[in-house]
Amino acid sequence: MNNEKVKNFGLLGYPLSHSLSPFIHSELLRIKGIDGGYRLYETPDESLAYEFNNTLINLSGFNVTIPHKTKIIPFLSKLSEKAELYGAVNTVEINDGVTIGHNTDCTGFLKSLELEGIELKGRVLVCGYGGVARMFAAESIMSGAEVTLGIRRESAKKAQALSYELESKLSASIGITLLGEAEGIYDIIINGTPVGMFPNALGCPVSDGVIMGASAVFDAVYNPYRTVLLRKAEEYGKKYINGLPMLVIQAAAAEEIWNSVKYTEEEIRRVIELTKEELNNE
Repeated sequence: MNNEKVKNFGLLGYPLSHSLSPFIHSELLRIKGIDGGYRLYETPDESLAYEFNNTLINLSGFNVTIPHKTKIIPFLSKLSEKAELYGAVNTVEINDGVTIGHNTDCTGFLKSLELEGIELKGRVLVCGYGGVARMFAAESIMSGAEVTLGIRRESAKKAQALSYELESKLSASIGITLLGEAEGIYDIIINGTPVGMFPNALGCPVSDGVIMGASAVFDAVYNPYRTVLLRKAEEYGKKYINGLPMLVIQAAAAEEIWNSVKYTEEEIRRVIELTKEELNNE
């Protein structure tokens, strides 16, 4: 370990009972010999301001997950270019009281696709409209893909607002369809919803027909390791990947921001394998 004082990091979200982030960050800190700790800050909406002003601001940095990726923004001093584009933050850098919102989910997403040899191109169906789905949609557009948002009926107004926002920022037209009515051929299905996540692990965001017509499937869910969506993708012979590599890679990118270090692909693959083992042991 180095001789610097212990650094404290954490994850802001609600609920957080099954988060793998403390395990992942502990491994990442250990690899680089950084004397630091990482804990969960389970915070409902009504406690966000208090937690930020009295606890989080005193950390060396922190991550943000559901439901605070957009709600944290008004509390921050400034945003990185990508965080501003997505309107979502998952990593906060703290320097002498100045808080900078970053989005390392994009790094995790793009590099995990790269590791599996999946190209982000053609027709892309993004399931969801929230913090991570916003990033999926924006990155797909910037890669030149034709994007359709798959949503529930009650989310139509919010999805339409996201569509207008990204069309304005990126000069690209975005389609919208109800998840239950999605059809056609897609190069990639990207699930940015919690459908299929533990403990409600029996759900699948799209029909078998849509999965059969896709070339590849990316599911941001990682618990369970193989969701119903991914099991169906495997059954139909599609390329697929779950959210675990993205989770590890975005965590490594956050550590790089906080601690000015750089992780190799070998180190990241090792942490992915260790995290998979940890998930299987839960």
